[in-house]
Amino acid sequence: MFETLSDRLTSVFSSLRSKGRLSDADIDATTREIRIALLEADVALPVVKAFVAQVKERARGSEVSQALNPAQQVVKIVNDELIEILGGETRRLRFAKTPPTVVMLAGLQGAGKTTLAGKLAKWLREQGHAPMLVAADLQRPNAVQQLQVVGERAEVAVYAPEPGSGVGDPIGVARRSIDEAKRLNHDIVIIDTAGRLGIDQEMMKQAADIRDAVSPDEVLFVVDAMIGQDAVTTAQAFMEGVGFDGVVLTKLDGDARGGAALSVRHITGRPIMFASTGEKLEDFDAFHPDRMASRILDMGDILTLIEQAQKTFDEEQAAKMAGKLTSGESFTLEDFLEQMMMVQKMGPIKNLLGMMPGMGQMRDQLNAIDDRDLDRIAAIIRSMTPGERQDPKIINGSRRARIAAGSGVTVTAVSNLVIRFFEAQKMMKRMAGGMGIPGMPGGRGKAAKAQKKNKKGRRVSGDPRKAGLEKTSSGDGSAQPKQGGMLGNLHGKLPPGMELPPGFDPSKLKLPGQN
Repeated sequence: MFETLSDRLTSVFSSLRSKGRLSDADIDATTREIRIALLEADVALPVVKAFVAQVKERARGSEVSQALNPAQQVVKIVNDELIEILGGETRRLRFAKTPPTVVMLAGLQGAGKTTLAGKLAKWLREQGHAPMLVAADLQRPNAVQQLQVVGERAEVAVYAPEPGSGVGDPIGVARRSIDEAKRLNHDIVIIDTAGRLGIDQEMMKQAADIRDAVSPDEVLFVVDAMIGQDAVTTAQAFMEGVGFDGVVLTKLDGDARGGAALSVRHITGRPIMFASTGEKLEDFDAFHPDRMASRILDMGDILTLIEQAQKTFDEEQAAKMAGKLTSGESFTLEDFLEQMMMVQKMGPIKNLLGMMPGMGQMRDQLNAIDDRDLDRIAAIIRSMTPGERQDPKIINGSRRARIAAGSGVTVTAVSNLVIRFFEAQKMMKRMAGGMGIPGMPGGRGKAAKAQKKNKKGRRVSGDPRKAGLEKTSSGDGSAQPKQGGMLGNLHGKLPPGMELPPGFDPSKLKLPGQN
């Protein structure tokens, strides 16, 4: 969503790195480029003026003039101001003292309110709540049926007493839903209201009447992040007509410039609370201003990556897999398939790599990554018998032809997978036995014991120069053969299916503010 803005800001900061001191002319040129970048990203003009003025004022202050690295200090100032313009800190849902907590969704038709209701309900259910969806959009054809389907997928209850499509009283449905939630012990009620293609008095009156009927604890304004400056106009109209407590951004995975999303919070004074980043129900989370600012400045989003991994990987299963990884030989194709499926659950590989710092410089290579390659690998492994997955050494020519026919690929593709798997298996064995894997059971200890055993009876040259060439000293003082570092052990190879695209060179990455 913010690729254009991120690219422009990154290039602006690159030009500052060579300067040991920033003059007023440098600051003026930098803020001018920042202004152009924000305007090209469709950020509202009042927001751009306020943002640039604040950056310029701080850049001319003592925090930059007295800094050892002025360029890094300017990056920090822009990062701080981006966080501020996006809301400062994460805003959490307010829960009612006496259940149920009532959350009302409002917004234009097409913004994604109904799907968003299901995403929010699933997110709350995973946190231990018992939400109930309420079908109060009785205007749009099949809106009630859509909410029922979404609720079934999210595994939450749906209250839909009216058929909709122009039939029924949405205010009465919303009012009765509170009693229904109390009767069935639901602690959160999420009301999906009707929208229109444009702002009109009828829609505003209905939304205001529902608000007055149920007295919601939170009114969330759902806005499509791809509609440009209309997002600001619509937000102002809803603020005056209905009022809302927070903003939810949908379609943040789109290819629009997205600057309007930066404007809504500044114009309305209401925080962005949630963000939807895809079509799946899982593509939803609380909005973190600091993490979004970090992404825009190409500093990555490691915290979100860690949280996704924690939600996806089971701790006990991860510990079991760690034991297999340290042994090397016992890591089978069945284990590899299991790990690959868990990585896929975290989201597209391109998105996961995009959360790493500095990856904005590799955007073309990231866009070349195709998740269907992982699907082909999964098809090949699933076409094998349990015995073949356990011991790929038995896969001869005729077996490879059968596997290729069953998975719809060539025999060469099957052979390449088997060969690369053996290479990955050897790599993991070297990591476990040669230098150990920090944090994994047995790696370092086994390596130390083996080295101690091999050391017995070994003659070491009395010449300290030759001795230095023959061995290196580890952290605990034990002699270890030279490994050539992590990359020396890996020989530059990754496990099958996880290779980076051609031309990808991590050593060329430069983080913002890095000399």
